[in-house]
Amino acid sequence: MAEENLTYVKEFILLGFSDLPNLQGFLFGIFFVIYLSILIGNGLLIVITKTDPALHTPMYFFLGNFSFLEICYTSVTLPRMLADLWTQKRTISLLACAVQTCFLYIFGVAECLLLTVMAYDRYVAITKPLYYTLIMNHKVCVQLVVISWLTGVPVLIAQTYRIFSLNFCGPNKINHIFCDAPPLFPLACTDTYKIEVSVHVVALLFVTIPFVLILASYIKIITTIMKLPSTSGRSKAFSTCSSHLMVVCFFYGSGSIVYLQPKSSQSSTSSKIFALFYTTVTPMFNPLIYSLRNKDVIAALRKLLPKNFRSKSKNAQRNKQLDVINFICEW
Repeated sequence: MAEENLTYVKEFILLGFSDLPNLQGFLFGIFFVIYLSILIGNGLLIVITKTDPALHTPMYFFLGNFSFLEICYTSVTLPRMLADLWTQKRTISLLACAVQTCFLYIFGVAECLLLTVMAYDRYVAITKPLYYTLIMNHKVCVQLVVISWLTGVPVLIAQTYRIFSLNFCGPNKINHIFCDAPPLFPLACTDTYKIEVSVHVVALLFVTIPFVLILASYIKIITTIMKLPSTSGRSKAFSTCSSHLMVVCFFYGSGSIVYLQPKSSQSSTSSKIFALFYTTVTPMFNPLIYSLRNKDVIAALRKLLPKNFRSKSKNAQRNKQLDVINFICEW
């Protein structure tokens, strides 16, 4: 009977937000707008960092890659979530679940490592400004990005294989918004202790160590900034780091709660909320954080406006001024 049951579990049911039946249409609209804003916002950042010569620096090179990574990361989960909300089917095959989990981990780890690289870039720029262009040349930047993308791939593929080599003999309902290891473990009918330990070890390796490196970089950055003689120099140095620091806090804060929190203190609702936070909210606010606090990015965005549109807006302003003058003269 056990052997028969093992062969029956060929697909899972992602419960997602099925406990909110009256809000399915509303949630679809919300997540659709969020996904569009992520694609448009991060896509614009990619375009301006490639097309504007003023942004051809290591910092914006990393930002463009980070924006592309954010699009990839959210595209692993959000389209599937939208399809489930629209069709109400919610079923996902074992293979599709494994593929989603694997890519989620690969892009998540790449994001952790790329945030570390961006912190190192700010560290070199502020603590060693005279050697910045020499240390952070284009070849080094490309190598750092490639390392960020590829370092975790073999480990995470092996980790995913171990997770989905477990015997799942029912029930097949995943109480989460996408396939992930923590909600999968209760569905296994074999001992999962060793694999759960290995998941935490990998999380510590690819989440905690990069975070410690980022923290060490910013401690050195802050101590260097505080030694600057002018107030304007300190404020300018802080402004170049504040955007990156905000993204780090959002991403690492929510991700750490999900993967490093003890199982006994976890609830399905809180896990869903924090999972939404680091998979959708952070990528959505990333373009806003980097553009609203950066004059170079705002200037580059203005250059993207078509010349006809800019000339029309100027003509409209002039016409309004003339109308006001004519009205005053007639009066």
